[in-house]
Amino acid sequence: MNKNMALAFQDIQKKQAVIELKACNKMTIKYGLALSDGDINELVENRFKALKDTGRIEFSEGILKKIVEVFCDSPYIMQQNYKETLMEIQECFYFFKNEAMDQIADDELIEFMKIHFDGKCQGSLEYLSGTNLEELCRNTRYGYKVNDTDI
Repeated sequence: MNKNMALAFQDIQKKQAVIELKACNKMTIKYGLALSDGDINELVENRFKALKDTGRIEFSEGILKKIVEVFCDSPYIMQQNYKETLMEIQECFYFFKNEAMDQIADDELIEFMKIHFDGKCQGSLEYLSGTNLEELCRNTRYGYKVNDTDI
């Protein structure tokens, strides 16, 4: 695929991501959460930056829609921190997907993140990425069973 085709494909992916995130507002509004057009554009741009920073590529829809669907009911996410939290979760996802050497399914990693974010991390993304996700990835790399008893 030449550079022009790659850029055209990326533009299509961005437009699709914008449509998907706008549609998510219908679901998240009941939790008092909504993304403005500017927020959506920023999140989509952040997605492609995070992919580039982690050396990843996606050919289908990104994980942001799944993250929104799973995390929107968190008691630790409010309108004031919604966009920033989604950005950080997205960046963590891609980073730890690499750290786990793609041995964890997307949905499984997102669910793990949500359980711990709402559980013992009490909404702290720093705690989530610095402890729970590190442990998950380390255990995955070395073939150890993931211990979820302390969720």
